[in-house]
Amino acid sequence: MKEYEIKLTDLQRILIGEAPLHFYIEVIFRIAVIYLVLMVSMRLMGKRMSSQLSRNEMAAVSSLAAAIGVPLMNPDRGLLPAIVIAAVIILLQILIARRSARDEKFESITQDHIDTLVEDGVMKVEVMLHTRITRERLLAQLRSEQVSHLGMVKRLYFEAGGKFSFLPNHNVEPGLSILPNWDVGLLEDLHTVTIHKVCSYCGNRNNSEQPGKSDVCNNCKNTTWVDAVTEKTTKSPDPNM
Repeated sequence: MKEYEIKLTDLQRILIGEAPLHFYIEVIFRIAVIYLVLMVSMRLMGKRMSSQLSRNEMAAVSSLAAAIGVPLMNPDRGLLPAIVIAAVIILLQILIARRSARDEKFESITQDHIDTLVEDGVMKVEVMLHTRITRERLLAQLRSEQVSHLGMVKRLYFEAGGKFSFLPNHNVEPGLSILPNWDVGLLEDLHTVTIHKVCSYCGNRNNSEQPGKSDVCNNCKNTTWVDAVTEKTTKSPDPNM
């Protein structure tokens, strides 16, 4: 449209647009076909399309949305190109899924792989940098799992699909507190301070016989050490009382 044709008072253009009125009857048919194409596409691409999506599945959904949006809104565009694009996307997705099921290396290339963010109560700093997971994000995830210090964590995995998988440590050891330092009351209620020293950044334990301030963490190169903590044990109430 030319600039002089755009007027703020032209409600017909704003609400209806340039398409003729009978196009809105055609839109009913178009949306019915598009909806059917989407439903069939999702069904053929498998049950995972209704759960958390992988990279390939997200790309497939985005491609479907881009292909389907054009003929839905433009009266001069037909539906057949969108159907052909959807068929190609479905075929590619099925081929990738079948190849990934048989070839682990191909699956790692197309789907990515699992990363270990915490191992035996110690944050893997290099892995966190590689996966771009911040320390604050990791600690928030652990707190959501009812974890108060790293000694309670056996493994924290970062799955290929972007989810976290937490495995608790059944033999809990002293570790770095992951509660906010300003929440003094909760810290005193939950934690008991031990004689062990751990890195204040990653939770790596200082195994020196006489830990000093000049010691360097061999995991993250940090030089600040704090007291490791354990959970306070609560005595069970006496049934005779």
